[in-house]
Amino acid sequence: MVDYVGRLTAHLPMAPRLLMVKADGSVLVHSDGGSYKPLNWMSPPCTLVESSLPDGEALWTVTNKAGEQLLITVEEVLHDSSHPLGVDPGLVKDGVEAHLQVLLAQQIETLGAGYRLVRREFPTAIGPVDIMARDAQGVSVAVEIKRRGDIDGVEQLTRYLELLNRDPLLAPVRGVFAAQEIKPQARTLAIDRGIDCLVLDYDLLRGVDDPSSRLF
Repeated sequence: MVDYVGRLTAHLPMAPRLLMVKADGSVLVHSDGGSYKPLNWMSPPCTLVESSLPDGEALWTVTNKAGEQLLITVEEVLHDSSHPLGVDPGLVKDGVEAHLQVLLAQQIETLGAGYRLVRREFPTAIGPVDIMARDAQGVSVAVEIKRRGDIDGVEQLTRYLELLNRDPLLAPVRGVFAAQEIKPQARTLAIDRGIDCLVLDYDLLRGVDDPSSRLF
């Protein structure tokens, strides 16, 4: 059984589930359905505290830095295992995403007047940020580029921003989620987290037509 307590509430009744606790601190609740997306999750940084309920069930209390909680009641453990995965080599982007990154870096003012490129593939402890730039006021801007922008891409950029904003030499760092197509749910989540959305036209960036992108 899983209860989410935060900006809204959500409840998953008792049922067999797959619980994943990753090395970065994130906790994910999966079922057999729903493809690769978890039914509920908590993004890092967060803490997990295990306690016992009066009837002998285990209670996992997962809390993030905003005070939101996942309350996971474990009635029975069917299988428990741990698998260190080692250093992740990072995502190898397809040709279109890689080319979009190159084109946007070359035309960095697509983001706005006065922007300047700091670096492509800006390194962090959890993987490289596609583009790091500075806006006209000198504020750091992290850009995540996708061909199709969905919620997972927003979550990825959120993790980068949480890490980058701990660096006093970079903070504050804003985020821009850039894609050829941005799903409505991803846009809603991005706006809620203060992340700008940029719709990219691949042909226009290549010079096939006059450039016209939209920054929201």
